[in-house]
Amino acid sequence: MTSSPALQPDPRALLEVAVATAREAAELVARGRATAAEHVDVKSSPVDVVTAVDRASEELIVGRLLAGRPDDGVLGEEGAAREGISGVRWVVDPIDGTVNFLYDLPAYAVSIAAEVGGEVVAGVVLNVATRELFTATRGGGAHLSSPARPEPVRLAGSSPVSLEQTLVATGFGYRVEQRRAQGAVVAELLPLVRDIRRHGSSALDLCSTAAGRTDAYYELDLKPWDHAAGALVAAEAGLVVTGLPGSPFGEPMAIAAAASIAAPFIDLLVELHAG
Repeated sequence: MTSSPALQPDPRALLEVAVATAREAAELVARGRATAAEHVDVKSSPVDVVTAVDRASEELIVGRLLAGRPDDGVLGEEGAAREGISGVRWVVDPIDGTVNFLYDLPAYAVSIAAEVGGEVVAGVVLNVATRELFTATRGGGAHLSSPARPEPVRLAGSSPVSLEQTLVATGFGYRVEQRRAQGAVVAELLPLVRDIRRHGSSALDLCSTAAGRTDAYYELDLKPWDHAAGALVAAEAGLVVTGLPGSPFGEPMAIAAAASIAAPFIDLLVELHAG
């Protein structure tokens, strides 16, 4: 059941809820960093890990969201799944970049997005380690703030002039066979672009591309919680956010690229993944 257009909430109001919740969850995650390695389980493979802090962060996020908006739905990476009646669904990644979190690499984030009628209309990605806050609302632009620059700066991506000058971010799956195939593609891609970056958090990869820190990003087999907020940030920064030709974003590939090189970059990905 979806709400009528007249009753649909303001994306800005949903963003305020998401930001406040993300900040509280980030405090929990930061406090848990020192003991993160004490309670670690695996999921789809030995390298696909989840910590007790992931689960505690999701529990906090879901509790806070539903306390204020009890009719909403929720989808979370660590198992939260609830049908709502308001037309709003929250898509939650309590720690995107759990391996980075375990190793204390400063790229792990709380990601919260709000969907209305199945469309993401508000999103926040908060890098717990650096406190950089990426936000976006549908039609309202994407912004970045930080402790050093608390006044939000509007994001507009980058404009590389060619593929040869394009810095590309990507990520890899958890299964051995998948990694082998992805590594082969990267080996072919690397000589054709400026360089490759692998940060270990899809949400932050999307936001980094929105901020012009990389020029393009692609990854296979993401889940909704991996990209819901970050893809909105990228789109609102003016990037081309798409899937492979004829396929939706993220099914199976997520692509975000500066408009100046998006067409040849997508063509190249099609060629490299043809096998």
